Amino acid sequence: MNRGVTEGIGDDWVARFADEVIEAAKDRPAGTPIVCASGLSPSGPIHLGNLREVMTPHLVADELRRRGHDCVHLLSWDDYDRFRRVPAGLDGVDESWAEHVGRPLTAVPAPRGSEHPNWAEHFKAAMAASLAELGVTYRPVSQTTMYTEGAYTEQVLHAMRERVHIDAVLAKYRTKIRPEENDEDGEGAAGYYPYRPYCSVCGRDTTTVTAYDDDTTELTYTCSFGHGETVLLREHRAGKLVWKVDWPMRWAYEGVHFEPSGVDHTSPGSSYVVGSQLVAEVFGGRPPIGPMYAFVGIAGMAKMSSSRGGVPTPADALQIMEPSLLRWLYSRRRPNQSFKVAFDDEIQRLYDEWDTLGRKTAAGTAPPADAAAYHRATSTALGVLPATPRPLPYRMLASVADITVGDPAQMLRILTDIDPADPVVSLDEARPRLDCALRWVTTCVPAEQRTHVRADPDAELLSSLTDDQRDALARLAGGLDAHWSLDGLTTLVYGVPKLQLGLPLDTPPTPELKVAQREFFSLLYRLIVGRESGPRLPTLLLAVGAERIRALIA
Repeated sequence: MNRGVTEGIGDDWVARFADEVIEAAKDRPAGTPIVCASGLSPSGPIHLGNLREVMTPHLVADELRRRGHDCVHLLSWDDYDRFRRVPAGLDGVDESWAEHVGRPLTAVPAPRGSEHPNWAEHFKAAMAASLAELGVTYRPVSQTTMYTEGAYTEQVLHAMRERVHIDAVLAKYRTKIRPEENDEDGEGAAGYYPYRPYCSVCGRDTTTVTAYDDDTTELTYTCSFGHGETVLLREHRAGKLVWKVDWPMRWAYEGVHFEPSGVDHTSPGSSYVVGSQLVAEVFGGRPPIGPMYAFVGIAGMAKMSSSRGGVPTPADALQIMEPSLLRWLYSRRRPNQSFKVAFDDEIQRLYDEWDTLGRKTAAGTAPPADAAAYHRATSTALGVLPATPRPLPYRMLASVADITVGDPAQMLRILTDIDPADPVVSLDEARPRLDCALRWVTTCVPAEQRTHVRADPDAELLSSLTDDQRDALARLAGGLDAHWSLDGLTTLVYGVPKLQLGLPLDTPPTPELKVAQREFFSLLYRLIVGRESGPRLPTLLLAVGAERIRALIA
């Protein structure tokens, strides 16, 4: 079995997989595209861990297109899966949805207030919108449509004829997996059948096939709710193959060359392991190159589950970061490397790293693999993704949004002062990054960590100052006008302690100087915001304004 390049992969993992896929697909029928595939079950909010299922083949497919190959990225919506449980914490959903457990996701009502016709379409729509924003192009495949319109009828009949063979393969692994998984691979008291019908009366899949005739395709089933019937399987459309048979069937049907899967699909007896044997022995196909991808965490959260509410989705991430940055998180790490998507202060450091990489890439000094990941994040084979015209530092924009409570006029005033020689004349120059930073401040920063500038001077603190502290504040107040820009104020606040120590302004940091600077910065924060720390001081000073700064430190 070929899992593809995982451990030991070179730095440019996308290029390596593209090479491997080209080799694996070279004997495909003439005129047919290379096929990369993803599968998502819209059983609830589709979270940032699920996004790796799509981004991994997207990046490989896009690399193939850049090289001139005809390649299609299939995204199978597993919307014909059963509704397993009522997710907790979802708006517009309560325990009354429990009556739909066992029915196809497309037969379950959407949450109250949704504009979509059913549960599956409701959650598919949100993900589709995010993928469009991320520049991910794909060919959608609805499994409800494929099964109910009979696209897989011959494959279903073939699987039923091969049920003894399939059962023998599965039997080798049943002791290696969780007992509850055995209940869903088609094994039952009446024998093994890889097809599970949805009851024609109650619509649920709590059914048991009790008899099947290969010649006539007559299939008899009973339902746990007391129903039962006999149908002709060659005409029956309300049912599907069990997952461990369904997946390899689709590999052969679609001619898939590349499809990743999560670590839960790669253990002994899991879907990929079993499917790799079944696709060759039963369906006459080959297993795709299928790298295992690791979990994606959220600021220390454990493994996410898409059937529960409250886990961040791509739409949530795109509220606080630009699409290219989110793409970069997935393009720079090998699939088997886990990583976290930052919704906390780490996002500011992440943006600093991103901007530094952008400058190095533009200058031609970035390592080749890093530059490749940057280009894959900022563009696709179809062109360059939209970007902020003037990408000011995210941490600075967050500070400005925080201090001004998002007031547009005040934000523009501060951004204009950042570089008087090249002033920002419209907030649109800083968008959408500015909007992302504003949403991060208002939705992710705890209220107690927000910045509140003092309304009045701290008389008690001012009266307790030493002569050296008063001298430092006087030097700062006296230099504000001459240094009123971001770079100028940076020079000023770092330079005051140097001048007090009798050092030139270009003196490199020393242990003694660092202590003096930290003490001066702490004093300014206490006088201006009443805390020991806060936004970067140059940005804070610009935001508060020279006149008010003098009033608070005099």
